[in-house]
Amino acid sequence: MLTYTSQSFNLQVTPSLQAAHFFVIEIKIEMRQKITCTLFLFFTFIIGHAQTNGSIAGKVLDKEVNNDPLPFSNITIKGTTKGTTSDLDGLYQIPDVAPGTYTLVFSFVGYETKEVLNVVVNAGKVTTLDVILSANAAALDAVIITTTTRKVSEAALLLEQKKAVDIKQSIGAEELAKKGVSDAAGAVSKISGVSKQEGSSNVYVRGLGDRYLNTTFNGLPLPANDINKKNIELSLFSSDIIENVSISKAYSAKQYGDFAAGNVNIDSKDYKGKGFFNVFAGTSVNTNAIGENFVKSEGSGFFGDYARHNQNPFAVILSHGIDPEDVSAPINVSFGASAGKSFNFENGSRLSVFGTVSFENAYEYRRGEATDFTTVEKKAFGDAEEFEYSTTTTAMTTVNYKIDDQNKLKFNSLFINSSTNEVGYFGIDGKGRNRDAILNTDEGFYQMNAQFDQNQVYVNQLIGNHKNEKIEIDWAAGYNVVLAKQPDRKRISIENYQFALDTDPTTNPTFYSNVDFDNQRYFQDIDDTEFNGRINLAYKATENLKLNFGYNARSKERNFENIRYGYDITDSDFAITDVNNLNNIFNIQNFNSDGGAIYDIRVINTIPTLGNRNRPGLAENTYSGNLDLFAGYVNAEIKSEKWLIVPGIRLESFDQSVDYDVINLGNNGNSSASAYENFFLPSLNIRYALTEEQNLRFSASRTVSLPEFKETAPFVYIDVTNRIGGNPDLLGSSNPDFVNVKDISYSDILNFDVKYEWFFGKGEIFSVSAFAKQIKDPINRVVAFDATGTQRYFRTGEQANVYGVEIEIRKNLLQDENEDTLLSVGLNTTIMHTEQDLYDAVEGTYSVSFRNDKEQLQGASPFIMNADISYSPTFGSYKPTGNLVFSYFSDRIDALGSGQLGNIVEKAVPTLDFILKNKITDDFEINFSVRNLLNPKIKYVRETSGGDVLVTSTNGKGVSNFDRGRNIGVQLKYNF
Repeated sequence: MLTYTSQSFNLQVTPSLQAAHFFVIEIKIEMRQKITCTLFLFFTFIIGHAQTNGSIAGKVLDKEVNNDPLPFSNITIKGTTKGTTSDLDGLYQIPDVAPGTYTLVFSFVGYETKEVLNVVVNAGKVTTLDVILSANAAALDAVIITTTTRKVSEAALLLEQKKAVDIKQSIGAEELAKKGVSDAAGAVSKISGVSKQEGSSNVYVRGLGDRYLNTTFNGLPLPANDINKKNIELSLFSSDIIENVSISKAYSAKQYGDFAAGNVNIDSKDYKGKGFFNVFAGTSVNTNAIGENFVKSEGSGFFGDYARHNQNPFAVILSHGIDPEDVSAPINVSFGASAGKSFNFENGSRLSVFGTVSFENAYEYRRGEATDFTTVEKKAFGDAEEFEYSTTTTAMTTVNYKIDDQNKLKFNSLFINSSTNEVGYFGIDGKGRNRDAILNTDEGFYQMNAQFDQNQVYVNQLIGNHKNEKIEIDWAAGYNVVLAKQPDRKRISIENYQFALDTDPTTNPTFYSNVDFDNQRYFQDIDDTEFNGRINLAYKATENLKLNFGYNARSKERNFENIRYGYDITDSDFAITDVNNLNNIFNIQNFNSDGGAIYDIRVINTIPTLGNRNRPGLAENTYSGNLDLFAGYVNAEIKSEKWLIVPGIRLESFDQSVDYDVINLGNNGNSSASAYENFFLPSLNIRYALTEEQNLRFSASRTVSLPEFKETAPFVYIDVTNRIGGNPDLLGSSNPDFVNVKDISYSDILNFDVKYEWFFGKGEIFSVSAFAKQIKDPINRVVAFDATGTQRYFRTGEQANVYGVEIEIRKNLLQDENEDTLLSVGLNTTIMHTEQDLYDAVEGTYSVSFRNDKEQLQGASPFIMNADISYSPTFGSYKPTGNLVFSYFSDRIDALGSGQLGNIVEKAVPTLDFILKNKITDDFEINFSVRNLLNPKIKYVRETSGGDVLVTSTNGKGVSNFDRGRNIGVQLKYNF
């Protein structure tokens, strides 16, 4: 059908007229004049016919979202087959309507259906009709469960991206479900310029990692749950609680000034409607784990709980053994439920309640290598294995109270319990090496490490919105608590393990006991509390000018402590007859409380009046950190027909301190460091509408990067093959004896972005962007050039530069007669160049030197790609959707080497997942997935002059050069 539209008439060739048209064209007329005459008469007839009709046009607006355009709403002429849908801007048009008086019907899933009577259409004229739709509880009954709403749909999020005042990208619940994404970490890794570190939940945006990112939940900051991270693990946020996940890559004055790579924001789900209830259950297997005799550390439960947190660690050691427990069937399970209901009151107010709870676990088996390589090889295990059992329990309640159209309140409470239970056996082939071994440095060194980590996160938020014609006030207040515990990590070291593998009963392994803590029990606690809040007052001065005045506050406190108890083996020749039954040795009967038994228990920090032998002790390392951030800002949103210009200014106050008492600094171990700074942070965001579908954007800003508690506290965490600690010099020092250590506590950053975006169809986009960053005094994680090889954080040079290009395209290749997508593809890719200068040496509390004067930025992949293809046919009520989802990142530096040591490099990883969603009926789904189809090797290497050496990473798992196996799963879901 060919349609020509102007303000005064519509020209439309109907199917019957198309036949007449072809008939005229096919008549063989010899004279040009006859052809011209025929065509003139033909088009005169068409135009005359068209001008006898009129058209209806207008805009559909969304009352629930501040009268924003409502795309993809349905508009029909009652009693006819004529109709259309609104576009991304809420605009619609019904052409070629015969003169008369009609009733128009406006509808959108989950919203009221509105009928407009007496719509008059005149010949040759356009009747304009704008309509506002609002949510209706009755309309939401059952339908809301099976249909996506605006906030979660891919097309609606593209509309939000199109209208946004800054550069950001989002992925909603609809796309998460389609791509089989189970958590927020997987969600952001599908966004251009973002990659996820395999084997961990670390996320990199434009090559910048954890320390350059911020994470918020409904716009409020979240605390970290891991001592070694700034941000909370995004994998803790299951898709059941996510409405959408967005990344703002360009800074605006409303955001905290600690901004470099971007801000990840998770919007929680809520509900408006008469009521619903759904349940799901699923199961899967890991192809590596299913055939193994699986074990896990004793003491933890199926749901990731631990009952001994309140017991004294010394009492736990005396009353509980070391040996891991057997697991009968390593089969993954998941289940959960969601429910919601709205209550409408006579005064027009509405109370809506939404709740969800879910549980999932996973078994994973890894077999690879583990090497501790610094200036020389310290320990090497050519054959090592790890068993991991992980759980995540999530519960969330959201209460929305709509007082009236101008006033709304929202309360959100979230609880997450996550746990990881790992058992590692290193040197299982009897060929493990330790250069410090007592009996044999060439073979037979073996270690067992069994640990349980539990993180409990409590997030409580109260959010309000109040508005009138000129003023809108948004405010929010939050209180967060994180309890991160590692109770009773068990580590055993054995020599001559090769004798445990032979059949000779006269030869047996023995304990390696060079120091008292080569065999140990370890306990660690972290408590984080945080109060935060924000308020923004928006004043609409004119139709083209809006002013925002705002304030942010954040006060955070962390308390950390750990304690170790070492097994001092009193008989160095004691034979281990059964390496799988250590409980037969480490029990109360063999405890050397009165002398003459097998072992003593030692502690480093003693209780006054008590010794360090066979007595409880005090914390070995402690630190407490405090962070206060207070900021005010103002920006303006200046509009014209084509332009949106948003200049902004933010003034932020930063006050951070860390008090520590650690053993690795000896007499200097009991000290503190602090910093106080005020930042003036300007920003400018510009959007120019080339057409209704195309935007050109520019952004420039100054931001900062602040050090984290874990980077500044000098406590050292010791794993099997690596060590990591903080550096108080990051908060600045004026010590005249220090070299290349400045009295500065932050990195100054300049950010520039240019982006072209074209929204050329429903759920379709093409965009290309270029970005540049200049980071002064950057922080990198560096491996020390010494016997310990401890990784620490340093300001390694004067400046780092980041340049890159991002390209994204989403395209619908096939559509059905209702314009629903059958086949679609998506691709985004990022190409980057990073370079930083390096000092010759840094000499401060800790010291490093560098052999190169320039290097790539730690964590930056020169190339990142994410792609997916989706096929969604319909067979009656059966609506399957198949998805192939691919991700890739190239080699990147995991930690900088120092002295003559090369860098630790994370090798490139491709991943491919297949997800099949089977919607059997409107209420019932059977979903199938195969994840990690390519099953690539996860590998870290140390660059040396003699070639690459396999090592492990403090960011990764306990082994390297392993594959994770494929996860094959099925899920059942039913909606009531």
